[in-house]
Amino acid sequence: MITRRQTLALIGATAAALSAPNIRPARAANEFRIGWQKNGVLALAKRTGALEKRLGERGLTVSWAEFTSGPPLLEALGAGSLDFGPTGDVPPLFAQTAGANLLYVGSYKGTASGSAILVPRDSPIAALADLKGKKIAFKRGSSAHNFTVKALRKAGLTTDDIEAADLAPPDAAAAFKTGGIDAWTIWDPYFAVAEADPQTRVLTTAEGIVDSWSFFFGNGDFTAAQPEVITDVLDELAKVGAWAQANLEETVPALSEITGIPVEVTRTILTRKGADLSKVATLSDDALTYQQALADEFHGLGILPKALTIADVAWRPKAS
Repeated sequence: MITRRQTLALIGATAAALSAPNIRPARAANEFRIGWQKNGVLALAKRTGALEKRLGERGLTVSWAEFTSGPPLLEALGAGSLDFGPTGDVPPLFAQTAGANLLYVGSYKGTASGSAILVPRDSPIAALADLKGKKIAFKRGSSAHNFTVKALRKAGLTTDDIEAADLAPPDAAAAFKTGGIDAWTIWDPYFAVAEADPQTRVLTTAEGIVDSWSFFFGNGDFTAAQPEVITDVLDELAKVGAWAQANLEETVPALSEITGIPVEVTRTILTRKGADLSKVATLSDDALTYQQALADEFHGLGILPKALTIADVAWRPKAS
């Protein structure tokens, strides 16, 4: 199982990174710094230069820093070396626990069909209850962690009933392929890549188990100083997403080129039930309620060492 010691180690590592002086580069004049991952609306916006055009009207230049996952992106954002960036639902809970200087500024409602628990095609595991006693890989502190907790609960199980393997997606993919784990909880695009292998079987997607919320974050100091820039960025991303969703025949190859994921796998991701790139918005009541419930649950399970109030770090634009 994932222990309290491991959880505290994760929070401690986050806090150490947040205080490290070597990740606080001097800001260039009139610069807006974005952290991004090779997927979704931000990737498409980077390709088209949409934010450069929009923020250029304010005399701002845009710089981009690529990350492979949410936790290090949030570390950089909270430390002041970024102004804006996205991540899933669980990483910000640890960042808030560690005292990161960041704010929830927007949300994206994804599709629950884009996350799954995978097993080998010939595995005897046929239902969630069959996971009892099995070795399941998921990245601790990620959205897959949340999904695993809720999927086990649906079967009357807890993480105490399984052997949890804390593996990053590339390591979990290798372990899954060689039989080193019995099951793997994972999200797109890794899910779609693995699903394309005929030796893989989907035990369940997250549909009916957990919603799929992602969030956009602003550095606390930057957001307080230039809230109109955050508003512009979210508005432009919503426009990029709406165009991309309405023009999937152009979006699919464009995103495939950015990510290096084959076109047909990219098409699978973008055409899953409920997938909609346009669902970018400022922080909604539904998103805030979801995130508070998740924080409460993870505290109740002992995954988070203290209770959190998400509203304390939530930002919304002032009415004009």
